[in-house]
Amino acid sequence: MDLSTALHADRSALLSLLAKLSFRLGDFTLASGAKSDYYIDCRTTTLDAEGGRLSGLIFAELIRQHAPQAQAVGGLTMGADPLVSNTASATAWWHLLHPQTAQVQGFLVRKVMKAHGMGRQLEGYVREGAPVVVVDDVCTTGGSTLTAIEAVRVAGMHVAAVLCLVDREQGGREAIQSAAGSAPFVAVFTASDVRAEKLRHMPL
Repeated sequence: MDLSTALHADRSALLSLLAKLSFRLGDFTLASGAKSDYYIDCRTTTLDAEGGRLSGLIFAELIRQHAPQAQAVGGLTMGADPLVSNTASATAWWHLLHPQTAQVQGFLVRKVMKAHGMGRQLEGYVREGAPVVVVDDVCTTGGSTLTAIEAVRVAGMHVAAVLCLVDREQGGREAIQSAAGSAPFVAVFTASDVRAEKLRHMPL
């Protein structure tokens, strides 16, 4: 199986897991206060052993495609936490197999600056001028991702790309693209993708 075929299979398997583990139909109030007839909790997939492996591999490949110069990957705690760890680990495994490929380090962004110790908002890899990739699991209005982008810039690092596992298609993409400037924004799936996969497997 070549790399492109393997990645397509990984993407299909991850979509299936998201539909099975993370997507729920019902009556929900989102963090933004908006009402929705569905809810996606990606953490039940990204913290699953297989879901974590697949998401790390797919995000690592997206970084290779869209931001090969990136030195680190990070995002706002806690939705981004498993994505950051799994992606960094995936690049380390690739490096073992193919030493010419780069390892990408990880960092996490606190929602507010730490009030004690070093007083930092970013934990992990922080280097002045470093190109980094900002990630999130679900993008609705884009608020979490925008917070991470701002924190990265305050720390003196450069946003090379922004990746999202599921775009809820509720304005987040436009807000993130505006804040990211020339850095590409890439969503692996849309909420419509996950909904369609869920409905495909529901009994008639």
